[in-house]
Amino acid sequence: MDKPTKAYHPRIWRPEKSWVEERHVASEIPLALEYNCISHAVMMVSPTDIKDFTRGFSLTEGIIDGLDDIMDMTVAPADKGYIASLEITPDCFRRLDQFKRTLAGRTGCGLCGIDRLDHAIRPLNPIKSQLVLDAKTVFGSMKNLSILQVQNKKTGALHAAAFVSETGEILCVREDIGRHNALDKLIGHMMVQKINPANGFALITSRCSFEMVHKCATFGIPLLAAVSATTDLALKLAEQSGLSLIAFTRREGMNIYCDPRKRIRYD
Repeated sequence: MDKPTKAYHPRIWRPEKSWVEERHVASEIPLALEYNCISHAVMMVSPTDIKDFTRGFSLTEGIIDGLDDIMDMTVAPADKGYIASLEITPDCFRRLDQFKRTLAGRTGCGLCGIDRLDHAIRPLNPIKSQLVLDAKTVFGSMKNLSILQVQNKKTGALHAAAFVSETGEILCVREDIGRHNALDKLIGHMMVQKINPANGFALITSRCSFEMVHKCATFGIPLLAAVSATTDLALKLAEQSGLSLIAFTRREGMNIYCDPRKRIRYD
C-alpha cells in the first residue's frame, strides 16, 4: 500500500527571503471498485483504510444493506492504483444492475456519472435514535478533533470525519483527500467494529452538502456537525430524515440549522 504522504523539497518564498524545506504532500490514488467482477466506479482516494472506504461507500451508495451482504472482498495493487473486488449477494447485485453507473469520481464530487435524477437523491428512512445532548458537548468535541488529524497536520490537505459518543468522547477518526471518502471510511470502520450509530454523532471538517447528510442518514447517525457551511437541500433532507444539522462549528461557536427531533439542549 502506498504511503499516505510523500516528502518533497519545495523552495519556500516570502517577500523578505526564500529557502528550501522538506514538506509532506498528501498521496492520491485511483481506486477501482468491482462488484461480482463488474467494474462500477473509480474513485480518487488517500491510500489508507481502503477496506473501510469500500464498505462505507457500498452502504451509503445503496449497493448493500449491511456487512453481511459482502461475501468476500480483496484489495490489490494495479498498474496505476488499486482494485477493490467485492462479491456481494445476488439480491444486492440485481439491485445494483438496475441503477448501474460508471463514474470517475473526482476528489470533491459525489455525483459524477449518475445518469438519472432519481438515483441522485434516494429516499431516506427516518433515523431511529434517542440521542439527546448538550450543545457544549458538540462544540467541545470539534475543538478536540484537530489533535487527532494526524495526516492533515503533515500536509494541510486532508479532510476528517469522526464519530463521537454522547459524552463527547471521540471514538474514531478517518482522514482522506475527499470529504465524502473520509465519511465513508468512518462508516465502514464503524460497521466492522459494530459501533451503534444511534448512540452518538458525526463531525466533519468540511462543508455539509446533501451527500454528507444522505450518508449519515443512510447509516443512522442522528446528528452531523460540520466546520463549514451547509446547503438548503442538505437541510431539507435532514428535516425529512430527522437528522440534526449543525454548521460553522468553529472556535467562536456554531449554527444549529436543523433539529427536528429536539436532540440538542442549550442550557
